[in-house]
Amino acid sequence: MYAWLWRHLPGDLVTRVCVAVGGAVAVGVVLWYLVFPWVEPKLQFDHGTVGGGTSAPARPSP
Repeated sequence: MYAWLWRHLPGDLVTRVCVAVGGAVAVGVVLWYLVFPWVEPKLQFDHGTVGGGTSAPARPSP
């Protein structure tokens, strides 16, 4: 896939490198500012629990 993409980029080596880096930066910007903010509320990485129990240790009964 990368070879196919590289062959279809216009220009010489310097132009191809610039277009490839610009495309990668554009994809990164779209992910960072559009996709990740849209997905973040749905995934909630910081609200995870294991087992659904409390975090306090069990107290022994007297």
